[in-house]
Amino acid sequence: MTELQHQAATLAGHDEVFDIIGKEEKRQREGMELIASENFVSEAVMQAAGSCLTNKYAEGLPGARYYGGCQYADEVEELARERAKALFGAEWVNVQPHSGAQANAAVFLALLKPGDTIMGFDLSHGGHLTHGSPVNFSGKYFRPVFYGVSQETGYVDYDQVRDTARREKPRLLITGASSYSRDWDYAAFREIADEVGALLMCDMAHPAGLISKGLLRNPLDYCDVVTTTTHKTLRASRGGMILVGKNVPNPLGITTPKGQVRTMGSILDSAVFPGTQGGPLMHVIAAKAVAFGEALRPEFDTYARQVIKNAQALANAMTALGYKVISGGTDNHLMLIDLRAKSTTLTGKIAEDALVRADITINKNMVPFDTRSPMVTSGIRLGTPALTTRGLKEADVEVVASLIDRVLMNPESESVIADVRGEVNEFMHKFPMFQW
Repeated sequence: MTELQHQAATLAGHDEVFDIIGKEEKRQREGMELIASENFVSEAVMQAAGSCLTNKYAEGLPGARYYGGCQYADEVEELARERAKALFGAEWVNVQPHSGAQANAAVFLALLKPGDTIMGFDLSHGGHLTHGSPVNFSGKYFRPVFYGVSQETGYVDYDQVRDTARREKPRLLITGASSYSRDWDYAAFREIADEVGALLMCDMAHPAGLISKGLLRNPLDYCDVVTTTTHKTLRASRGGMILVGKNVPNPLGITTPKGQVRTMGSILDSAVFPGTQGGPLMHVIAAKAVAFGEALRPEFDTYARQVIKNAQALANAMTALGYKVISGGTDNHLMLIDLRAKSTTLTGKIAEDALVRADITINKNMVPFDTRSPMVTSGIRLGTPALTTRGLKEADVEVVASLIDRVLMNPESESVIADVRGEVNEFMHKFPMFQW
C-alpha cells in the first residue's frame, strides 16, 4: 500500500475494502499495463481526487450555483477550465462531464433531436459505442450510419466518408475512435460536413494528451465541438470534458424566451446541467485541474513524445515477430494487432486471458472486417501511455513485445506463463509507478 492507503486503512479500522485496494495496487505495480485507455496519475492527482471536495454539492457553474458555500468549488473549477483552454486553444470548456460517454450524451442532447441521423466511425473498425452502436443510447435515440477503413490500407476511407455523407445527409458527422492508430484529416471532414450541411464533432478521448502538445492535428481548429475523456493520454483523473474552439453566437438559431442569442458554449452548458447530470464531482474536477497543470509543464511534452516513440517501437517489434499491425504502424499511442497473420487458432479472447495470467494487461479487440464475434475477436489492442508513465523507453518495449510473443505462442502452457509472469514482475520492479 501507499502511505495514503495506510493512513486511510488506519482511519477505517483496516476495512476489507482497503485490503482489496492493496491487491489492486500490487497488480498495477508489478504488471505491465498495455490497455490503451489506461494510465497512471500522479500522487498529487490522487490526493486531489481523495480530498474533502468530495463532500461539496455544486450544481450549476462557477458564479451561478444552486447551493451556498461554493466559493472554493468555483475557484477550482475555474482553474480547471482555464488550464484546459490553455492546453487546447479553446475559447470555451465544460469540465463537469463524469465520463466521455456523458460528454457525448450532452452534445447529442444539445445539437440533435430524436431520430436525427448521426454518422460515425464503424464500431467494428475501431469506433466507440457512443458514436451510434445499436446497444447504446446513441443508436437507440438517433439514426446511425457509419464509415470505416479501407480493407487494403487500414486507413479511414475518405471517399467512403464523402459518399456516405452525401447519401445519408447526417445532422452530425463524428470523427474520433477507440482503436484507430492514425491521425485524422479534420480539414477533409470539415469540407464534407459543410457540403452536406452537417455539424462536425470530434471525440478525441484517446489522443487528447498528444494533441495538447501539438504532436497530432488539433480538431478544435475545424470542429464545431470536441469531446474527450481526461484519463488516457492526458493522464488526469477519470472523467470527461467538452471544448469549443470558437464559441460562436447562435450556432443553431436558438434564442432564449426573451430573444437573447445563445452561444454554442451556453447551449452545451445547459445540456450538461441540468440536461444530463446533476451535481458535478468537485473532487474529480480538482484532480483534473492538477493534471492539466502537469500537462502544461515542459516535462509533459517529453512524456507525450515518448508515448509515440514507444508505440512505434512496439508496433515495429510486433511486426518483426510476424504479427499484422493494422494500417502498418501508428501515429499515436496505440495499435491494433490482427492475430490471424501469426496463428489461425489464436483469438483475442485466448490472447487476453493468457496475457492477463502473465501479468500483462491488454484487451481483446475486433479488427476491421473481423470474422469473429466481439466477445471472441481476431485481434488485440496495445497502448503505451501507462508504460511510458512508468519510464519505459524504446528498448524496453521491445522486451515487452518478446514477452507478449512467448505467451501468445504458448497460451495453454502454465509453466511458460508462470515464467513470463516472474520476468514481468522483476522487470517492472525497475520502473516505479510515481516518478514525477
